[in-house]
Amino acid sequence: MFLHLKQVFTPDEVQSARLLLGADAPWVDGRASAGGQAQASKQNQQLAQGSDVSQQLQAQVQAALGRDALFFSAALPKRIFNPLFNRYSGDSNFYGAHIDGAVLHSQNPAQWVRSDISCTLFLSAPEEYDGGELLIQEPLGERRIKLPAGDMILYPSSTVHQVAPVTRGARIASFFWIESMVRSTEQRQMLFDMDMALLRLRSEVGEKHPSMVQLTGTYHNLLRLWADV
Repeated sequence: MFLHLKQVFTPDEVQSARLLLGADAPWVDGRASAGGQAQASKQNQQLAQGSDVSQQLQAQVQAALGRDALFFSAALPKRIFNPLFNRYSGDSNFYGAHIDGAVLHSQNPAQWVRSDISCTLFLSAPEEYDGGELLIQEPLGERRIKLPAGDMILYPSSTVHQVAPVTRGARIASFFWIESMVRSTEQRQMLFDMDMALLRLRSEVGEKHPSMVQLTGTYHNLLRLWADV
């Protein structure tokens, strides 16, 4: 599933986050958090996880996700890896082709998270930097993603992806992973499509229409069959 979520962060929240993520923020070498294979291709900066700034921003991202009904419908989150923050600029400006680790250890809270869904929340406006596209390989070609500040992309963690070199300015973003209650990408997609269709149908025929009752029940029965909580 690929999904573009708009305005996960409001403009005010983007501005607040950017003030905290300035040049004086506790940036460290991004390779410190990479596995052996990724270290060779990762050249960026990452906000120190244990810093007060990181804790504050993590709470803001978690709160934004909690109020986004479309995010919940698409991801059906069971566990969320604590949000991280990175910066691509200058000589630390790219992340080569890689696949995210299958099981990752989150610090806040301390837990293991299976990476079903990868998420990037863009905090820099596209006009602030050149390059820096998120490139995701697919059987039919390559997706090139560069979203407005405050928007987020969800995509399968099993895909090969990279961040193209930033040749001007700075690309700042939050990134994290989701372990879904529904492990199968195909099953999550079907449930999401059904949920979106139910929303449209509800506005046309009303909540109490017999077809709405039956189809809503079918959605929950499928979720009951596939979900692992």
